Amino acid sequence: MQPDTKYAWLGRDRIAYQVLGQGPPDLVVSFGTFSHVDIAWEDPGLDLFLRMLASFSRLILFDRCGTGASDPVVLDALPPWERYVEELDAVLDQVGSERAAIMAHVDGGAMALLFAAGRPERTSALVLVNCSARWVAAEDYPIGIPLEVAEGIRTQIDQLWGTDALVGTWAASRAGDERFRRWATKYQRAMASPRTIQAFTSTFLELDSRPILPLVQAPTLVLAKQGFQLVPIEQSRYLAEHIPHAKLVELPGTDALLAWETPERALDLIEQFLAGARRSTEATRVLQTVLFTDIVGSTQRARQLGDRRWRQVLTVHDELASRVIEEFRGRLVETTGDGILATFDGPGRAIRCAAALRDELAGIGLHIRVGLHTGEIELRESGVGGIAVHIAARVMATAKPAEIRTSRTVRDLVVGSDIAMEDLGTHSLKGVEGAWQLFAAKP
Repeated sequence: MQPDTKYAWLGRDRIAYQVLGQGPPDLVVSFGTFSHVDIAWEDPGLDLFLRMLASFSRLILFDRCGTGASDPVVLDALPPWERYVEELDAVLDQVGSERAAIMAHVDGGAMALLFAAGRPERTSALVLVNCSARWVAAEDYPIGIPLEVAEGIRTQIDQLWGTDALVGTWAASRAGDERFRRWATKYQRAMASPRTIQAFTSTFLELDSRPILPLVQAPTLVLAKQGFQLVPIEQSRYLAEHIPHAKLVELPGTDALLAWETPERALDLIEQFLAGARRSTEATRVLQTVLFTDIVGSTQRARQLGDRRWRQVLTVHDELASRVIEEFRGRLVETTGDGILATFDGPGRAIRCAAALRDELAGIGLHIRVGLHTGEIELRESGVGGIAVHIAARVMATAKPAEIRTSRTVRDLVVGSDIAMEDLGTHSLKGVEGAWQLFAAKP
């Protein structure tokens, strides 16, 4: 019998999950953005593959909100990509897992990379199957799929979702099996509706995880099918080249998943890899979103109010900042006299926190400018350090009064959400090399 489906809570949302096997290790398996924890077991090949994984791990499956058996999302205002990470956090908390390996397929790779970089203490290993850091080509990423081809694929998926016409694109080895085709079309319809597919696919086309790759500290195994057309093999090679100490194994075949073409070889590789990756180190470097604020015209205002009243204003400022940052689950690192430094494990919450703090402070006559950057920081006893902290400060220095200005990395990690981002072009940042593309966030 298949494992029971249970729910973890994240706020008001319920996330469907299943657990099978004993472990160690704990192994989270994501088949991508779309899944259905119940229907997956109806295919004998996938059933056997999952049970084999559970023979050497505690297997954890879950459906992202908006798909499968989990609660829906608002399609016209999708949450930022970090929400996917928070859902996995909630599931791991529910099942009592402190550290887990994550095995992600295709578009689930972005979630796995963000989780590993932002929560290194909780990630024991990564297995990336037919994944990509960026799907669509760019000037500095010629191995991507041309935009017009990607748009054509999106149109095809939108028009054919829930029919057997798509089976050959993700399970070509089984496309001639009538029984499999019936299950595969049922599985598609159960995973998500056509409108949901359209909304999530549009977001995936804009994702760019390349800045995250050097920050992944977990041992990483990249598995790539040589004939899988949706993710060219060059994109898997790129992952292996840019993730520190990653290992690439190219496998024959054309399918998106590992379950149907020589699964024994993939299972052996995964079991051996996880057995060798059982090490635990204290995380001193982590992916975070750094937030800096500065009170506009603070010197002039202090002169107008006098020292005693200005100190009272700053006390209220600091108390407001502490409360709002806690509300958005951030960490107040320090107050800077006329501003703050805070960190968040998700850029979407950092932006919303900045907007809430700006509006609260305006109520007492204080106006701030805000700068945000997502990158690797060093955890120190006295606070935080690293180039990401300096970049966030320099981004803030370019902002106008009441403006929330961000780096391109922040924008890339909230793409597709309900947070509007205005492109401000490229800028020079004092003391930081290169030209930086900056954006104004409008949550």
